[in-house]
Amino acid sequence: MPLSIIPKTTLFVKLSRLYAEMEEAYDRVADKIGLSCQGCPDNCCVSYFQHHTYIEWAYLWKGIRSRPDEKQQDFVNRGVEYVAQCRFILAQGQRPRIMCPLNENGLCRLYEYRPMICRMHGVPNSFVRPDGKKMKFPGCSRCQELCSHLEDVPVVDRTAFYRELASLEMAFVAPKIKTLPRVNLTLAEMLVRGLPEI
Repeated sequence: MPLSIIPKTTLFVKLSRLYAEMEEAYDRVADKIGLSCQGCPDNCCVSYFQHHTYIEWAYLWKGIRSRPDEKQQDFVNRGVEYVAQCRFILAQGQRPRIMCPLNENGLCRLYEYRPMICRMHGVPNSFVRPDGKKMKFPGCSRCQELCSHLEDVPVVDRTAFYRELASLEMAFVAPKIKTLPRVNLTLAEMLVRGLPEI
């Protein structure tokens, strides 16, 4: 069956499997480094991430809609506050470090639905862009400390994950791929804007 006619529910299953593969790759590298979030003084959930796919946006909303109405509204309200704070900080020429609106007491309340960038942050990783340029990221501050004495630092290559996600995205938005605006939103902005209209 061509990807362009695969039902959205099937695409969500494929996305969930892709996320599981990402987690396995992350865990393998984290184990080699000895990286754990336990007791870390920092919190990745204050990082300013922007996400870029409609399928992840819609999948996030699948998670939101699995919660009671009052909790859904609470997520959206927190998103509104986050967006307002970010705009103010960005206007000052600074990068925001604000707790994600889905985080409560240090835990993500939609952990199984979180986007790829949330999942891959922490360990050293790299990927090859479509133009052939290789991008490298050293991992979070705790990871960099743990790797400082290593001669051969293990790295997660995200290239195959990006390609698969791009394939799922094309199937999800087709045939509107050429007319839809590009996604460049924080998770909070995805909350505030609601379920994407495809």
